[in-house]
Amino acid sequence: MTVTALEGSLLHTLSIRALLVALCLLMSCSLSPGSRSDALQHGTSGTLPHFLQEPDDAYIVKSNPIKLKCRARPALQIFFKCNGEWVHQSQHQSQEHTDESTGLKIREVMINVSRQQVEDFHGPEDYWCLCVAWSHLGTSKSRKATVRIAYLRKNFEQDPQGREVPIKGMIVLHCRPPEGVPVAEVEWLKNEEPVSSDGNIDTRADHNLIIQEARLSDSGNYTCLASNIVAKRRSLTATVVIFVNGGWSLWTDWSVCNVPCGRGVQKRSRTCTNPAPLNGGAFCEGMSVQKSTCNALCPVDGGWAEWTEWTVCSGECERQRSRECTAPEPKRGGRLCDGAALGTYNCTGGLCTHSLEGSSDVALYSGLAAGVVTVVVLIVAVTLYRRNQSEYGVDVIDSSALTGGFQSFSFKTARQGNPLLISSSLQPDLTVSRTYTSPICFQDSMDKELISQEPSLFDPLPDLKVKVHSSFMVSLGVSERGAEYHAQKAHPQTFPRGLAPDYSGVRVEGTLRGRREKSLLAPHAPSTPSRPPLRTSGVLGHAGGRLVVPNTGVSLLVPHGGIAEDTTWEMYMVINQEDSSSTLSEESQEVLLSPEVTYGPPGLDLSCPVAMTIAHCAEVATDNWSIRLKRQTQDNKWEEVMSVEEESTSCYCLLEAQCCHLLLESPGRYALVGEPLSQEAVKRLRLAVFGSADNTNPLGYSLRVYCVDNTPYAFQEVASVERVKGGRLLEEPKTLLFRGNSFSLQLSIQDIPQFLWSIKPFTTCQEFSFSQVWASNQRPLQCAFSLERYSPASSQLSCKISVRQVKGQEQILQVYTSVVEVRGGVLRPCACPSSNCTTMSLTGSRAFKIPLSIRQRICATFDTTNAKGKDWQLLAQKLHIDRNLCYFARQESPSAVILSLWEAQHQDTGDLDSLASALEEIGKPICHFTESHCKTSGDILEQ
Repeated sequence: MTVTALEGSLLHTLSIRALLVALCLLMSCSLSPGSRSDALQHGTSGTLPHFLQEPDDAYIVKSNPIKLKCRARPALQIFFKCNGEWVHQSQHQSQEHTDESTGLKIREVMINVSRQQVEDFHGPEDYWCLCVAWSHLGTSKSRKATVRIAYLRKNFEQDPQGREVPIKGMIVLHCRPPEGVPVAEVEWLKNEEPVSSDGNIDTRADHNLIIQEARLSDSGNYTCLASNIVAKRRSLTATVVIFVNGGWSLWTDWSVCNVPCGRGVQKRSRTCTNPAPLNGGAFCEGMSVQKSTCNALCPVDGGWAEWTEWTVCSGECERQRSRECTAPEPKRGGRLCDGAALGTYNCTGGLCTHSLEGSSDVALYSGLAAGVVTVVVLIVAVTLYRRNQSEYGVDVIDSSALTGGFQSFSFKTARQGNPLLISSSLQPDLTVSRTYTSPICFQDSMDKELISQEPSLFDPLPDLKVKVHSSFMVSLGVSERGAEYHAQKAHPQTFPRGLAPDYSGVRVEGTLRGRREKSLLAPHAPSTPSRPPLRTSGVLGHAGGRLVVPNTGVSLLVPHGGIAEDTTWEMYMVINQEDSSSTLSEESQEVLLSPEVTYGPPGLDLSCPVAMTIAHCAEVATDNWSIRLKRQTQDNKWEEVMSVEEESTSCYCLLEAQCCHLLLESPGRYALVGEPLSQEAVKRLRLAVFGSADNTNPLGYSLRVYCVDNTPYAFQEVASVERVKGGRLLEEPKTLLFRGNSFSLQLSIQDIPQFLWSIKPFTTCQEFSFSQVWASNQRPLQCAFSLERYSPASSQLSCKISVRQVKGQEQILQVYTSVVEVRGGVLRPCACPSSNCTTMSLTGSRAFKIPLSIRQRICATFDTTNAKGKDWQLLAQKLHIDRNLCYFARQESPSAVILSLWEAQHQDTGDLDSLASALEEIGKPICHFTESHCKTSGDILEQ
């Protein structure tokens, strides 16, 4: 039977039954209770079927069929019609039950729709089905329910794009999900966490993400997530970087004027921290330091006003007058007036006298008698003392053996005919005298001459008389007993052999008025001939290279790519060995902390800065120095380039404990100078003791102690001198911290075997003045101790040499050596930085620790800002090069300049593991920098 025939049969049956019910009612015929109940249950109440549940739209997921349901009341039958055709009765699943509240029957029908049925339908619209319900009064139709096959495409129609947005800017990320049925819903993820809408973030606007006002916390990786009942799809990740442009802080207060008196400079500073640049934000424009001239008020020394009138003669026969220190008054620390404020004189011409008591006369005469007796005793003691003097005929006593202190000594008149003294017949000239209270210890500019001269204890001074106080005489009560010598110009030498008479800085009458003040004896000291400069050179090209001045702590690194392709330069480095006093400012207390280094040639054209390393001698652990970099101009004047504690965009200075690394862009001569800010400023001195046999005395032996600035260059000058003399290094050099407290440096020799060795007089205790040491300007200072064996059988020498600063540090140099080795000796090799002993220049890859391929990958990675701030600024921070970032910001490749500075720092150690560790801390997988597979950090950087 066809579906049409079935429909006609059902309608016919229902119509006949309804007609019979109607006739029965009109004729008031009685129905049986069962017939009446059946009629009410099937709709004789006069209502059409009412759908309690209509079929819903459905989606077929994969191959799973869907179910469509209908429920109606009252209903005799319910059938589904799909796409205009009746569904066969066998495909219906029907249920029937009675509504307890109304007593009406409810019918429920369900059918299944498969994927194959939907795919086989090719109509103008989607596959659809509806329900038809019958009652005694007619039929009712449900809504159409569509059945569709669900799917979701893989590719998004539009992926969100990364953005770099300033803080408080608006962010709009667009997202168009893949095509799908049903339409996909969109959800946004930030760093894999769902993003919820709030007053600032809107995720409902046509699938787009809108952030009205960007905050730093909004930086991250954003992903658009599309999903429906079939699948979920993820878009490409969009990186959003919220950057902050730097802003200047307020200016600090102006510093105090850098000079105590007169015209000077004061400065103030500001920092790029309000806010600090973040996530690639722009650095502040302008300078971080301002300088201004200032005029410090000078101290005003006091001056006497006019004397008052004399008073009348008093009862004590005196007239008085007074004056006041008010013309002008002392101001701002100026000196008080010199002289007496009160003047008196006898107004009776000496006629006013006072009688003395008898007891006073007795006391006076007793005192005179005691004085006479004391003088007689002293004369006897001196006579006995002079008869027991040494063979040298010189009055010398080493009081350090008795008291451990430093005492002065006395030259006495030589006995007539003493063969040890030149010009022993000269008589004392008492007309003019000069007293020198400073110990005799001088620089070594003339030591070579004195060593080669004929041995003599004294030679006359040119037109000078020398009076040196005797500690022995002082101990006997005679305060100023000394003999004087008049020296003729014809004699060239005046001091004991082994001491170098360079008189610069020797105190006259116990006073030295500044480190640049010339001594009265300076004109008589011959000038030291200039020495040839230390120099290294090499031909460098596009691959870069390194120049090293051996054993000086000075090197120059030219990065790869700094020189243009197909171009070469013959570059050089020179260490100046001439007088460096012109480097220092005349207005401040500057000292030279490093050698003067020149690199060139002058017309050098580089695309990136070079890295120069210079050793220095300042103790920089505390902030007691103001250290500056200076550069020589074309007119041979020196100008300040920068202060190491300031920020600058013209050059970069990384100050370490032993050396300073500079990033420079202009060839020229550079030097580090320092100005002490307090007496706690410290210079590092290197102490070394050398020994050699006396070529003119088979039993003689000379110990030479050097005090030099603690830089490799300064010590190499000592080594060069000792090679010529045939000296041997007797003890490993030691470091002494010399404070800027104006106290001198004292040297003494101790624990000499007195029965085996004797020491030349006047050399047991020696001293350098503070100014000699503090302003040595990389020049060595030397003291000599001349010893002599009593017997050729004495082959060993052991003693200690104490080097100490008054109220400062002390170091002990222990000497234990054999004096009968091959005459002339050898200089033991001196310690020097590992790669600087022999290397002069390296070119290409041999000059660098980091392989070029690794360097290029690091630069490509960190020169680009990413969402998590892992850029060159973080690289600088992890490598502890995070000062003065504004210098790197102006470079074409900040990462390349940072790596060049790292190369300069680690040129000797080659500590590649520290670089690898820094990269791992940043979070960059090391395999990112390798060719094919991951390796350990050290392996990668060693490739």
